[in-house]
Amino acid sequence: MSDGTRANRRQFLQTALAGAVVGMAAHSGIPLASSRNIRAVANRSPDGALEDLMAGNRRFAANRLTSIEHDLNILKEHTVEKQEPFAGVLACADSRVPVELIFDQSIGHIFVTRVAGNVVTPEIIASLEYGVAVLGIRALLVLGHTNCGAVKAAMKGDAVPGQISSLYPHLRPAVNQAAGNVGSAIEANARMQAELLRTSSTVIRQASAAGTVKVAAGVYDLGTGKVTLA
Repeated sequence: MSDGTRANRRQFLQTALAGAVVGMAAHSGIPLASSRNIRAVANRSPDGALEDLMAGNRRFAANRLTSIEHDLNILKEHTVEKQEPFAGVLACADSRVPVELIFDQSIGHIFVTRVAGNVVTPEIIASLEYGVAVLGIRALLVLGHTNCGAVKAAMKGDAVPGQISSLYPHLRPAVNQAAGNVGSAIEANARMQAELLRTSSTVIRQASAAGTVKVAAGVYDLGTGKVTLA
C-alpha cells in the first residue's frame, strides 16, 4: 500500500469515526465536547463554569464521557506555553477521586489542588489565588467525598504515625458539628473549607465580591459517581 493510499484511508477512518461520535451524542441527547468547541474562559460566567463542571459529572455518572474524544495532541500543543483552565477544584488526595475524569474534562481544563481531607492551608490558598488572579478561573469547587478516611480518622482521634494528625485541627470544626455522623461531617467540612477560601483569601474574596469567580462546595459519591453541591 502506498503512502498516499494509507493517508487517504486514515483520513477516511477519522472522518467516519468523528461522524459516528457526533451521531451517538445527538441520539443520546448528551452534548459533545471537543477541543474545538470548548468555550474560552473569558466567555464563561462563574455560574456557567460551575454548571459545565456539573454537566461533565452527569456525563461521567451516566458512562457517557466525551472528553475521551478530545484530540490530545492539539490540547498538548495548545497548553505547552500557557494554561487556560475554566475552573479550579480543591479535592481530597484520595486515589478514588480522579478529578478530571469525574468532571469529564481533559488537559488544561481544570486547575486542581489536592490534600487529604480537602482542607484549606496557606499553600492551598496560594495555589488557588494564582488560579483566580493569574489564570482567571471562573468557578472554584471544594470537593469532599463519601467514606473519607481523613474525616473518619479525625472523628476517631486515635494516635497515628508521623504528621498525619496535623490534619485533625483543620477537620475538627466539621467533626464537632456533625454529632458523630461521618456523612454530615464530610459535607460540613466541604462547606467550611469553601467558606474559608471566600473569607481568608483577599484575592478570592475580592473576586467573589466582584462576581468574577463563584466558590462552591460539593461531595462526590464513590458509589454512584455523582457530585452533589453542598
